[in-house]
Amino acid sequence: MISFESVTLEVSDAASAQAFYAAFGLAPYVNVRASDEPTTGFRGFALSLVASQPGNVDALVAVAVDAGATVLKPAAKSFWGYGGFVQAPDGTIFKIACSKKKDSAPAAAEFDQVALLLGVADVKASKRFYVDRGLAVGKSFGGKYAEFDTPSSPVTLALYPRRALAKDTGVPEEGTGSHRLVLAGGGEPFTDPDGYTWESAPARSLT
Repeated sequence: MISFESVTLEVSDAASAQAFYAAFGLAPYVNVRASDEPTTGFRGFALSLVASQPGNVDALVAVAVDAGATVLKPAAKSFWGYGGFVQAPDGTIFKIACSKKKDSAPAAAEFDQVALLLGVADVKASKRFYVDRGLAVGKSFGGKYAEFDTPSSPVTLALYPRRALAKDTGVPEEGTGSHRLVLAGGGEPFTDPDGYTWESAPARSLT
């Protein structure tokens, strides 16, 4: 049986990546480690920061850009709320969004939730794969989206159609090589049907 406990991003320059994520306020949520695994194009996933209001989205985008991120899609209103996309210097894509369209408080660079969106070929099949290995589904919308109940991790794990995720982020769907993403949890190491790698989480100290 597996659990989901942490996210590790594999990057070319670990020191620079650590500085970026510290400035962006994400150091408690993601780990980074050096990797020279080849990767090109869309890496298949995105990290989603859920904020409470549009002003917070804009503030978070500004912090990311100041730290070295590139804007892929400027924040804007849509039928579902307000949000945009940025790309970290290491290539990781971030969706920064909220469900509200108006502010109700002074803006602050704060978010309420971090979710890892795995782009997959078949949401229903991938959901079954993970359920069979012990993850519990928290939310599910047919073949469009599935979210797991992941109390062991500060990051929520979710599945999204790869093609739809690429379109949402504004980048071409094509990509080759490593995802440069490692998920850790309880259980033996494995690789899922879409090539996402899992490893055993380090044993926790009892002191």
